[in-house]
Amino acid sequence: MAVAARITALPPQARALAPLVVPALLVGAGASFLLLALSWVAERLQVVLWERLPDALGVSGTSAGWIFGMLTVVGLAVGLVVWKVPGHAGPDPATTGLVDPPLPVRLLPGIAVAVVIGLAGGVSLGPENPITAINIALAYALGMKAMPRSRAADWVALAAAGTVGALFGTPVAAALILSEIVMGDDPRPLWDRLFAPLVAAGAGALTTVLVAHPTFRIDVPPYPGARLVDVVSAMVISSAAALAGLVAVYAFPLFHRVFRQLGHPVVMLTVGGLVLGALGALGGQLTLFKGLDEMKELTAHPEGHGAGNLLLLAVVKLVALVVAGTCGFRGGRIFPAVFVGVALGMLAHALVDAVPLSLAITCAVLGILLATTRQGWLSLFTAAVVVMDLALLPVLCVAALPAWLLVTGRPEMLIHEERPAG
Repeated sequence: MAVAARITALPPQARALAPLVVPALLVGAGASFLLLALSWVAERLQVVLWERLPDALGVSGTSAGWIFGMLTVVGLAVGLVVWKVPGHAGPDPATTGLVDPPLPVRLLPGIAVAVVIGLAGGVSLGPENPITAINIALAYALGMKAMPRSRAADWVALAAAGTVGALFGTPVAAALILSEIVMGDDPRPLWDRLFAPLVAAGAGALTTVLVAHPTFRIDVPPYPGARLVDVVSAMVISSAAALAGLVAVYAFPLFHRVFRQLGHPVVMLTVGGLVLGALGALGGQLTLFKGLDEMKELTAHPEGHGAGNLLLLAVVKLVALVVAGTCGFRGGRIFPAVFVGVALGMLAHALVDAVPLSLAITCAVLGILLATTRQGWLSLFTAAVVVMDLALLPVLCVAALPAWLLVTGRPEMLIHEERPAG
């Protein structure tokens, strides 16, 4: 009674927001647990495929032959899932974004199986798009059943925020992303619209951090401080990375068209896996998987990578991202794009060592994400957390301007077509 009396005493806006706190906490924590569960299964399977199985066969799991063969088999396996599992593992992933309308629940098992196989098998995609789709579908289905008078958009926002918070380990990323995608005729102030999603994002982030301690942060020498020449360098690097990203963006529909001409999902994904295997054999194991652990390994010993090798890593990973995203593998494009940005930043530093490594990496990550995601806040935030140096923020804000001028109004890395519900 006392709690009810206190809620009644709140202003009307606060009374409308307070009942959303518990659902937001449940959705946020649930989104994190589903992400952690999916990632755990994929990691266990990855150990089997890349360590135990090759050891049992007496071959090296890092050899070009194993990489080529494994990714081809993974493509075949995902193709069979897309072909035979009810719901066909959801819509064509090249046509989906990070936050889309809820999918029918019957599609979720196929999506989960396909993304686990892809993550474990070394496909150059991250978990963000599929797990967000799964969480949105579940939150919408369960939420509308529990609270029939609630708005569908609220459950989509809660699930998206909780998942993004869990992915990045902080609710800030969710707030920034939702500030760009929360639109429509909702008359409420921005922070009223973000209140419940921020609760969900905080719950998702805290759950993930407490359980798994994930981080995008890499260890590089700290930024020595702003110089006028650094502003010029930052704008050049971010623009060059954005141009590299635009090459992938323009190639995306071309690759998609080529793979669709193969007709059958098993053929498309097997051929896609074969191409990814060839790329992996060329670039080595650093160019496999979603790229989060690989970029940390890459920056752990920067002196061991010359300019030529860094260029090879960046190009192979970028092509692998386009191939994986267009041939039918289920996954997101943010994680591998960050790896490409890190490699391009290291390349810029290797070519002109007067450019601080931390500055070069953050600006390259910023540019590549602006081109591939077309989300300014997400790109700026991700670039900032990769190095975690507040002294870089003013330079990054300036570096974003010419890169945004290059990418705005250009095509997105997304195929726009009518997608069947099931």
